[in-house]
Amino acid sequence: MVDYNEAFKAAVKAVRAEGRYRVFADIERMRGRFPTALYHGGHNEHGVEPREITVWCSNDYLGMGQHPAVVEAMRSAADRVGAGAGGTRNIAGTTHYHVRLERALADLHGKEAALLFTSGYVSNEATLSTISRILPDCVILSDELNHASMIEGMRGGRSVKRIWRHNDLAHLEELLSELPLERPKVIAFESVYSMDGDIAPMTEICDLAEKYNAFTYLDEVHAVGMYGARGGGVSERDGVAHRIDIIEGTLGKAFGVMGGYIAANASIVDAIRSYASGFIFTTALSPVLVAGALASVETLKVSNHLREQHQERAAKLKAVLTEEGLPVMPSVSHIVPIKVGDPVQCKRVTDYLLEEHNIYVQPINYPTVPKGAERLRLTPTPLHTDDHMGVLLKALDDAWTVLKLKRAA
Repeated sequence: MVDYNEAFKAAVKAVRAEGRYRVFADIERMRGRFPTALYHGGHNEHGVEPREITVWCSNDYLGMGQHPAVVEAMRSAADRVGAGAGGTRNIAGTTHYHVRLERALADLHGKEAALLFTSGYVSNEATLSTISRILPDCVILSDELNHASMIEGMRGGRSVKRIWRHNDLAHLEELLSELPLERPKVIAFESVYSMDGDIAPMTEICDLAEKYNAFTYLDEVHAVGMYGARGGGVSERDGVAHRIDIIEGTLGKAFGVMGGYIAANASIVDAIRSYASGFIFTTALSPVLVAGALASVETLKVSNHLREQHQERAAKLKAVLTEEGLPVMPSVSHIVPIKVGDPVQCKRVTDYLLEEHNIYVQPINYPTVPKGAERLRLTPTPLHTDDHMGVLLKALDDAWTVLKLKRAA
């Protein structure tokens, strides 16, 4: 007889044995006070005692989830149309908020059309798997550090997949040159790689795509809102958005709300809308969320000062941590990774920071990063002050000393 419950217990036990069991922090965001939050995990003689902490690992990169215009747009939408979308867009209809947001996203990326999904994960998985079904005998050339959602999409579409070494143009061209010019091929890559903080050589990738007759698919989830004069991402900043066939993004990071999307020419978007199961058979985003995302997108199109402040904060944090001798990993983006290199120690240091210094940073362990590359991933925002950085620096110095962690060479 199979003991099903024991099988699941054994699976969790194996994760614990490797030191990468994940514990969710019970956190309550405080409107208007980001990056401060309430932590509900502390205890005293009366039980749970909430306490204030400082969040250093949120993907709400610009604090737009707290922006007054976003909060007010969501409140107004709830008052006007209620809470939910009522079902799939095919059955329940499309709210006008969805139509307006898709127009705004198409405009953001200089494309003819856009399509909303319930998350960035779903938009990647659904679109890439659908591309594979629409393009017969397709080969997808995937950067080796692409996100899990992209990998699942490629797997679900059952295309032939070739993996090219991360940001290695010579290897990409080698793989492209082995394929017939007339065979459909898709180059799938990201702009900002969220764990290392490096950026794809986008212009050169577009050059290779044009040379070898390849279709380009770009994941901009960690860059939309953050880069470019209007927040269109690295593709806007580098002036190549018009050379990318599909740009995929999220509304849950810099835009501070929830949802994912693609932007492309009208025929591509129409085909994905018509074939993607991940779009057709799922309930549409709440119009309340869509209204907030629309307000955020439109605000960031004209708020370049937030992007400038954010880049200044990231640069300063890297500088002060490096000066302190902490093992800051190289990064050309807003991501600030600090290497620990061991899953158990990584969890120990984040627990220490939370319990002793009221600082919340989530440990980044396998499978998010390779084994031996465990790290802290800091994400400063325009709302993190010099005082916040000073407290963080002292806390990290204390943790590295007490736990005897390796510092920079």
